[in-house]
Amino acid sequence: MLRRTARRTQLADLAELVRAPAALTVPGDVLAGAVAAGNLRPARLAGLAASSIAIYWAGMALNDWSDRSLDAVERPERPIPSGRVTPRTAFALASGLTATGLALSALSGGRATFRTSAALAATAWTYDLVAKNTPLGPAVMATARSLDVLVGAGANRRAALRPALAVGTHILTTTLISRGEVHGSSTTAPRVALAATAAIATTTADLNNPGPAAAFAGLYARSVGRAQLVAAQDPSAQNIRKAVGAGIHGLVPLQAAWCARGGQPLVGAGLLAALPLAKALARKISPT
Repeated sequence: MLRRTARRTQLADLAELVRAPAALTVPGDVLAGAVAAGNLRPARLAGLAASSIAIYWAGMALNDWSDRSLDAVERPERPIPSGRVTPRTAFALASGLTATGLALSALSGGRATFRTSAALAATAWTYDLVAKNTPLGPAVMATARSLDVLVGAGANRRAALRPALAVGTHILTTTLISRGEVHGSSTTAPRVALAATAAIATTTADLNNPGPAAAFAGLYARSVGRAQLVAAQDPSAQNIRKAVGAGIHGLVPLQAAWCARGGQPLVGAGLLAALPLAKALARKISPT
């Protein structure tokens, strides 16, 4: 009985390390890209979604490995500084998940997709190990998430450039805000993010052909913009963290809107069905 309890605790610590529930926002990237490119074969999509989740989790584990000294001061409750996960385990997990993600991409998507997944993995590692605490950090993170959309597009990457740009811009501003999660921020970052959210929602909505895409884009603007507005008025660390959390979950209605624009509103609605689960799980394991 003691062995089984210890095993559950270890898995819970690893789930916290990789921010496991936040991965529910990842398959939508692949779906948005696949819809734009017109390639919706179920087996391919399942494999690529699993690939991107593995690479996302790898990035989270590597993030905490890279930040372990800083977290010992600012976030001692995290798995590595608290001693619940060793640095060696975190790095090995990041490496193993990256290899798994690339293998799944090669098996599911072919050469063109594998090259995009390899670029995605390289960008994630570059962010965590080199760029994160530099002025280029937000742009590198945004590039990684845009590449995740292009993974779904396969060889037809050009068809998915618009949703990739929308997702990347959203992540760019969310990452800019996230730099104030511990100590708070000025009002500049949340104001810029709020303006970007309005622009993204407007360009995504396809106002010349109102329908599900416009509805999903409106949901995106409402769910993300409200938290950003509060942070713009009072950029305390608590409000910044809420805005970042809203930004992470806000990816889902944005992805749904681009699926609807591509002629697949039911796929978008299916993505939205997972959003309440992601939010519920986020109350147990923080996505930031």
